[in-house]
Amino acid sequence: MYKYILFLSLIYFAVSCKSDPTTIDTKAYEEQKQSIAEKEKTKPLAFLRVKSTYRKNWVGQTVVEGTITNTAAVSSYKDVRLKMLCYDMDDKMVEEHEDMLDVILKPNSNKDFKLRYRLPRSTDSIALTVMSAALHK
Repeated sequence: MYKYILFLSLIYFAVSCKSDPTTIDTKAYEEQKQSIAEKEKTKPLAFLRVKSTYRKNWVGQTVVEGTITNTAAVSSYKDVRLKMLCYDMDDKMVEEHEDMLDVILKPNSNKDFKLRYRLPRSTDSIALTVMSAALHK
C-alpha cells in the first residue's frame, strides 16, 4: 500500500511539472497590471494622500507644511490641487483656500510642500484635502 501511494505521488509530481507556468503567470500579471493602471487613471484621488501640520511664524503668517503621497503602483500624477478649510473654536468654517502644487508624483513616492497664508486670528484648526490631480504621461 505504501509503495502504491508513493508511486501515485511521483506520477502526480511528474505530470504537474510538465506545464510551463511562466506563460500563464506572465499573461495574468500583464492583465492585472493593465487593470490597476485603468483604476489609477480614472480615480487619482483614491491613490493620493496628504498629511500636514501648521504653525505661526514670527511675521504672523500661518505656515502649512506637509507631504503628498502617491500610493499608485503604475501611474504618475501632476498638478495636484489642494483644498484647505479653516475652522474656529466653535467648529465653524472661517476661511477656505485652494492651491495648485506644481509637482510630479511618481508611483509610490512622496513630495514635501510648504504654503504660507494670512489667516484670521480666530482660526483654531485646519483641514487639508486633495481635490484633483492630472495624470502625468
